Amino acid sequence: MEDGIQWLVDLDHWMSSVVFARGISARELAVRMGGAAEAATEPITDAEVNELGMIGYRPGEDGDGVVRVGACAGWSFALEYGDSTGDERLTEISRNGVEAIHYVPMSERPPAIVGYTRDGRYVCGFGLKNERHRWGAEPDLLLAELVAAGVLAPDGYTYCAPEDEHYKITYRRSLSVVEAHFSLSLSPAYLNEARLPAYAVRGTPRMNTQADSDRDTIRSWAQAQGYALDRIGPKRAPADIREAYYRSSGLPGPPQCGPIRAPALSPGP
Repeated sequence: MEDGIQWLVDLDHWMSSVVFARGISARELAVRMGGAAEAATEPITDAEVNELGMIGYRPGEDGDGVVRVGACAGWSFALEYGDSTGDERLTEISRNGVEAIHYVPMSERPPAIVGYTRDGRYVCGFGLKNERHRWGAEPDLLLAELVAAGVLAPDGYTYCAPEDEHYKITYRRSLSVVEAHFSLSLSPAYLNEARLPAYAVRGTPRMNTQADSDRDTIRSWAQAQGYALDRIGPKRAPADIREAYYRSSGLPGPPQCGPIRAPALSPGP
């Protein structure tokens, strides 16, 4: 595999996590995560997600969750943004013989997490640099490989790496096991210049990629207020800046789409 997934340890990015699925299409993965099958945007880049009017956190209620989906090395994948659904729907994603893997990139504390489900069952999971605490129906599924890779001693509890080893080195060692066992690969291009369809999976983002007619006005206002202009895309301003502009101007805000409801789960890929 040319890219693998070990590079994910260096992820310093505003997306929240990655879901991989084997046995269904990228579109079906988006549907199982809560998206509407016919509601994809035109293919967009990572930077253009910021133009979808997404609010990732709302006190006391769901935030907006969006995924960009594609396929690589025999697996479909969903790049998650905001308040997405990969963790809570992972077993549902894997129903009917599908495999699903969730990777949540985090720093050393709390650790990054890897979870694996198959056929509607949570098989195994563990934190990176916390591999002695494993869970799931088959918590030791990868134990022999973790031992062979020098992550854990044969007792499955003792760590082999020096205590002062940088956590990213340890993370890479564990991700190499996951990468090899499941034949996972994901090109870094998907997080940058690649264009992928996006789906709303939770909340009420404005899922269109047409240019805002008042984008230039909002940009001028935001500049005067000291906002970082690199957050304003070539076509749209992000939701928080738009809302602040409308509040300050006393103008009614633009119409929002209605609540996004998760569709009934389809019977197969």
